[in-house]
Amino acid sequence: MATVPVSTLSVPNRIHTRTALVASADRNFRQRLFSTLTGLRWQVQEADGGAQAWAKAVEAPPEAVIVDSWLPDLDLSEFLKDFRSHFPKVDLVTTSASVEQESPRGPYRQELLYALRCSQDNDTAIWNVAPTPSQTNAPLEVLRANPQPVEELPAAVPAASAEVNLPSLETASSECLPELIGNAPCMVEISRRIRLVAPRSAPVLIEGPTGSGKELVAEAVHRLSTRSRKPFVAINCAAIPEALLEAELFGHTRGAFTGAVQGRVGRIESADGGTLFLDEIGEMPLSLQAKLLRFVECGELQRVGDNDTTKVDVRIIAATHQALAKQTQSGEFRSDLYYRLAVFLIRTPSLADHAADLPLLVNHFLAQMGREYPVKRIDQGALAKLSAHDWPGNVRELEHVLERAAILAGEETLLTAREIDFGSLIN
Repeated sequence: MATVPVSTLSVPNRIHTRTALVASADRNFRQRLFSTLTGLRWQVQEADGGAQAWAKAVEAPPEAVIVDSWLPDLDLSEFLKDFRSHFPKVDLVTTSASVEQESPRGPYRQELLYALRCSQDNDTAIWNVAPTPSQTNAPLEVLRANPQPVEELPAAVPAASAEVNLPSLETASSECLPELIGNAPCMVEISRRIRLVAPRSAPVLIEGPTGSGKELVAEAVHRLSTRSRKPFVAINCAAIPEALLEAELFGHTRGAFTGAVQGRVGRIESADGGTLFLDEIGEMPLSLQAKLLRFVECGELQRVGDNDTTKVDVRIIAATHQALAKQTQSGEFRSDLYYRLAVFLIRTPSLADHAADLPLLVNHFLAQMGREYPVKRIDQGALAKLSAHDWPGNVRELEHVLERAAILAGEETLLTAREIDFGSLIN
């Protein structure tokens, strides 16, 4: 058989390995980008901060770098400025800028933007993904079967009356904002989304069950925004009668209605330059939704009984425990107002969705109460009873249960199962 010369063989060209560097303190965000980019035949390196990203880029410059909107160790703007100066050929994409406004530079920019969109597609929160054994947000059923959380309580189960050494608050994830207590991926995801949207003026819609901390999320967005030195004004749309809600929001002139003996500035106007938090927006009457829509569209309001309009600059953050998208289909909520408010969506999880954070939350609330009264501790029996509860009232219910237990304990410093009472809080 004749030997074929090597020079005549058709050897396929080697596929060039494209390298991307993902810099983010959020491990879940890095993992989602890793999965998408590797599927596009990228080799992906990860960095948990700006300094590590810089070191890896110096060692082996990648073709592209994706930088999260917040770095735990370096100022983002300074990092981007210096990085562009030292690595002008590296395609740099940031999550803090709208991808539509990114000007294409590298030949693979579209793939990078596609991967970035996939990681944030449809505002999908991490707790909507089926949990893996490595995730820390174990469901309540797991805690009921084994009340002592892994790596948080002693390996040997203590007697029911023995004090439990709760995890220190210092063990809370550094990726979470100080307002949000927990280590679960869903809590880290909320903090990441807050950091993404806070520097902007876009409206934010917060959806989540009652007692899950929606107002805390709104306050965190305001605190991290450029409006932080201006007022944060909150109003519960379900707590004010329909006849008075319009005047409460927009203000009124003297004599506008019976009892209006003098004019009054509304909540919207009092938030000028700052943030207006509309809690339970789903309870707002349809007639008032139309007036709110006009304000959202043009930034002008008209006091009740006044013919003149007033220009007001506020950022709107709305919250609801209802699924507004479904309410728009049934006609209970205006679809045009919904799409104006839901520019950026944040979902707060129920306590059952991050039940492994229960010991950390217990420590947090006991420490809070210890600022005014003698510090209380908790035993294994009480913690097991807390872990076995369904928590329909979520984190707020947990706070109230612990406060009641501290009162029932009197002078005793150790809370036992006897003081843990749920009956009169939730039916």
